[in-house]
Amino acid sequence: MGNVFAKITLKNNRDLYNAIDGIISENDVRTLTIDALVDTGAITLVINEEMCEKLGLSIEGSRTANLAGGARMECKITEPVQICWKDRQASCNALVFPNGNALLGVIPLEFMDIMVDPVRRELVGAHGDQVAILAV
Repeated sequence: MGNVFAKITLKNNRDLYNAIDGIISENDVRTLTIDALVDTGAITLVINEEMCEKLGLSIEGSRTANLAGGARMECKITEPVQICWKDRQASCNALVFPNGNALLGVIPLEFMDIMVDPVRRELVGAHGDQVAILAV
């Protein structure tokens, strides 16, 4: 199928709430627009140290991640970050790798109701233009 990249915008979730509460201006919300590799083998959002610093994300802990090829690595876990793709958004914690490309994993994909179109090699709405949240 080849690699699929998506232009996503990441926002510091804490800043978003502070803007809603009037503590900071909407212009002061730390935001970063990036091209992320869509990785349906990854569980969540993966960012690098530089992205984490630019967004001003706090570290909530760490976890051992299983990498492609069987290697394991201890990774930091951030506070929630908002992920925006077109008119859709999801908030989740991110894993922080020392460097490399950002990865957009299946949890935010599912929450935003988007999937990979393997023919066009792009993200599309899983249920068309209407966001559907399935609750079981």
